[in-house]
Amino acid sequence: MTLITSVSGIRGTIGGAQGHNLTPPDVVKFISAYSKILLEKKSNHRPVVVIGRDGRISGAALSHLVSSTLSFCGIDVINCGLSTTPSVEMAVIRKKANGGIICTASHNPKHWNALKFLDNKGEFISAEMGRRIVEIAEKGVFSYAHIENLGSMQEYTSSIEDHIEDVLSMKMVSKELVASRKFKLCIDAINSTGAIAVPMLLDKMGVEYHLLFGDNFGNFAHEAEPLPKNLSALSRSVVEHSADLGVAVDPDVDRLVLLAEDGSHFGEEYTLVAIADYYLSHFGTGDTVSNLSSSAALTEVTNKYGGEHFQSAVGERHVVDLMKKKNALIGGEGNGGIICPELHYGRDAIAGIALFLTHLAKSGKKVSELRASYPNYFMSKEKVDIKSNDMANTLLDELKNHFSEHQSDQTDGLKVYFENSWAHIRPSNTEPILRIYTEAKNFESAQVLADLIKNLILQLQSK
Repeated sequence: MTLITSVSGIRGTIGGAQGHNLTPPDVVKFISAYSKILLEKKSNHRPVVVIGRDGRISGAALSHLVSSTLSFCGIDVINCGLSTTPSVEMAVIRKKANGGIICTASHNPKHWNALKFLDNKGEFISAEMGRRIVEIAEKGVFSYAHIENLGSMQEYTSSIEDHIEDVLSMKMVSKELVASRKFKLCIDAINSTGAIAVPMLLDKMGVEYHLLFGDNFGNFAHEAEPLPKNLSALSRSVVEHSADLGVAVDPDVDRLVLLAEDGSHFGEEYTLVAIADYYLSHFGTGDTVSNLSSSAALTEVTNKYGGEHFQSAVGERHVVDLMKKKNALIGGEGNGGIICPELHYGRDAIAGIALFLTHLAKSGKKVSELRASYPNYFMSKEKVDIKSNDMANTLLDELKNHFSEHQSDQTDGLKVYFENSWAHIRPSNTEPILRIYTEAKNFESAQVLADLIKNLILQLQSK
């Protein structure tokens, strides 16, 4: 069982011993620490925090505990209930709140849950604020509100619907055009809030659909991460229903993965590539941002339109910060995460679906034909155990020396660029491993490169 505290949030397994799992005392101390920071910012009004949750079994209990703790700290609460990560982010903006908390462990298994903290812009908090929350929580010295200063609690049940209305108002979305194409979709909602949000969007866009895994919330129908190995039922369903497109989302609906009309995988890396292509073709040019582990296909597409592609450290907050710095037209992460500044600075599968359907409708192509129009790259994702996290930097320095004749980037771990491929090696934030991402023009070459680096790390460790 596990409790992981990091700048990106607090996540852990439900049940077990305090300090080793995500237990009620752990939740209270981290929420109290977050509240303390908000209360330090003096204002004439009580701070307001928006909360929401995905469909996990533990979600209702966790949400009640979060809400009660905020109230006892003197924070007013706006509770979205069952919602999605991007819907809660949008709700922070709409309600002009001081922050937000999303109860979701994203793609982790059902016995996990997490607290993801937002700032007053509806964006994930900075690394500095994340560190402060952890430091304050570990000291455990809190003062709670007197009876007359307890925070109020208010329900906000239309967060998803309001979010969808904002998506449909985007300049790059045309629900009329999409409706005229009479698309048919199959949806894998993994028994979480995607089963609420995606059908609601498609109903408003006039799209016929078949929903898989839309009940029994929290009992995920398969491993929660929308990877090809977990989407066999969706692939079969697309073929059986003669659908134009298959759509899979993760439990909190911030990642979007697509399947073509023949049940084949569009590629999670290519969700962002396709949306970027759509934006760039409309605006003529523009800059894009993704993280260092994302596909080179996005660089090629961006350059084709005369724009420049930039890469950040891995993590949504890093991508957002660089998008703002470069005034990027579009950005995101290669795991199916789309970030549209026109709407908000957060990964948003709902926006991604609406944009992709509009792109597909305007192209007049089948999904497989659209995929074939993009540069073809293949990725391998491996990991190797190391003796301790303290060894990581030493190993990365030795790898850089080994590949000294090649261009490299040390923004986040080590990325090495070869003639027709690249490798990104970075340490895990939570366990003693090095993650190895490689990409090449075919999968065999990507895997050979990953194996070469993996064996090299093992050799360096054995010295």
